[in-house]
Amino acid sequence: MQVVFGVLGPVTAWRDGTELALKGPRHRAVLARLIVARGRVVPVDSLVADLWTVPPDGATSSIRTFVAALRRALEPDRPARTPAELLITEGPGYALKATDVDAWRFEQVLASTANHPPEAVLEGLEEALTWWRGPAYAEFADAPWAHAERAKLAELRLTAIERQAEARLALGLAADAVPALDAHVTEHPWREDAWRLLALALYRSDRQGDALAVLRNARTLLVEQLGVDPSPALQRLETDILNQADHLDPLAAGRVWAQATAAYDRTVASSARARLESTVGLLRNLAVTGGSGLEAAREHRLAAITAAEELGDPELTARVIGLYDVPAIWTRSDDQQQADEIVAAAERTLPAITLRAARARLLATVAIESRGLDSTRGLAAAQEAVELARQLEDPALLAFALNGLFMQTFYRAGLAPERDLIGAELITLSSRHDLATYEVLGHLIRLQARSALGDFPGADSHATAADTLAQRFELPLVAVFTTWYRAMRSGDPAAYRGAAVLLEGAGMPGMLEEDLRQLALDKTTPDGTPRADLLLEARWCLIAQAAFEQDDYATMQRALKALTPAADELAAGSGLVDLGPVRYYVDELRRRLARLGTTAL
Repeated sequence: MQVVFGVLGPVTAWRDGTELALKGPRHRAVLARLIVARGRVVPVDSLVADLWTVPPDGATSSIRTFVAALRRALEPDRPARTPAELLITEGPGYALKATDVDAWRFEQVLASTANHPPEAVLEGLEEALTWWRGPAYAEFADAPWAHAERAKLAELRLTAIERQAEARLALGLAADAVPALDAHVTEHPWREDAWRLLALALYRSDRQGDALAVLRNARTLLVEQLGVDPSPALQRLETDILNQADHLDPLAAGRVWAQATAAYDRTVASSARARLESTVGLLRNLAVTGGSGLEAAREHRLAAITAAEELGDPELTARVIGLYDVPAIWTRSDDQQQADEIVAAAERTLPAITLRAARARLLATVAIESRGLDSTRGLAAAQEAVELARQLEDPALLAFALNGLFMQTFYRAGLAPERDLIGAELITLSSRHDLATYEVLGHLIRLQARSALGDFPGADSHATAADTLAQRFELPLVAVFTTWYRAMRSGDPAAYRGAAVLLEGAGMPGMLEEDLRQLALDKTTPDGTPRADLLLEARWCLIAQAAFEQDDYATMQRALKALTPAADELAAGSGLVDLGPVRYYVDELRRRLARLGTTAL
């Protein structure tokens, strides 16, 4: 079983929930020093210097004794004279190949929840903060080698407490946030953001006088102790509280919504066709919230289309279908049966529509909902939609059509350069015309394409840009893709576990169940050909590997033909998994086919 290490408090380790006996303080010091190194080798000489101010005679031998004792504790079932797998000897020293350290998990949770909705932030941080059993590396507070790590973790913990409070405030739990924030500012009085959050929590708990008193206390402390005035943010908050500014009330938006919907119900008849179009607009906004919102939008979208068709009005049906221009990045439908029905409805409606903009929206819908299918219709529809949108010079329509074209650039391997151009055009177009969701889509497309092309610095920049926009425009689903991408970049199993948890609540079963959970040969089409999607190259590489193991001549020929156009790419075009250079598989296929006496393609 895997050993779990704890440094958020006294240094310890557990196996199957049972704390391991790590012997004396110097044994723990060696373990702690190796954890701080994060898998890197720490030379024996460095360990000696770190453990003793004046090393005694035989210090090097003592280090070896400590390491041997730690190995027995960490791997009690390891056969004698077999190499250690966890605490290894490498070159001039030792390295700990740990995969589960509470501090690392804490960092991952803090990073992965940065752009999550408040519910997910609160849930993740409340659990993560329970992992703290005291100050980090508690018994090594005076050790110089631990100072930087302890300081970093302490700062992250304070950030987590403040982010937890922000989530509570966003969820209307202001009173719940007050006690923790009160203790927080008492212990860390120089953190101005903590004072701001406490004052805001008090104000939203109907304690305006207490909120103002907190801000006065903060001002007095900062001026008398540090000789500085409060930050502009604190000063603005004090003014806003005195004026009872509307934006301080998190329920104001809810009241506006309730008033507007009530007015709509009073003035628009329940039988009015305009309600169907309004419903689609609502579903479009609901879809980008992720989780249950995306699932609800998907559930009600087909019902709206069916209702429009039943009214016998093709133009209304075209509007109801085409208004749902939600950017799509994953190339497998979450509900293939529903997608097929939407495509069928769009195809039934097209012959009756002459307006070019409406036709373009129907064609773009056909292209997007035909994602992952081996059909020429989707590509033809996407190309026609893009052409019509360019003729009409309609930026929003062109962005929608380009999304459809992106979905149809998987009919063969090696098309990452084409997708990169589509992503670049989407970014330029969207930034120029304030199409935020499509600008995010462009960055995600380029993240995937640059990964396939081996440009990871470029992919990193697009991940950062996507996250920044997502935070600004409250698009929580973006974090699913950027978190998986960073897990792929790190190769850290803990990062993948965090990404998997994030994906489970995202409302995207097409991505979760069909692709990532079952990325294997049994997910090919009946004739043994992988689906035309973001994992096309990765699946062909897996097929090639299986053919190697079985000396399957026919499959090797098919894999070589499929992978050759992508020979200069990485099998990382999904931005989620990386199977390495496609060139390796192409060259190995050619070598094996030549050995079998076959002419390589």
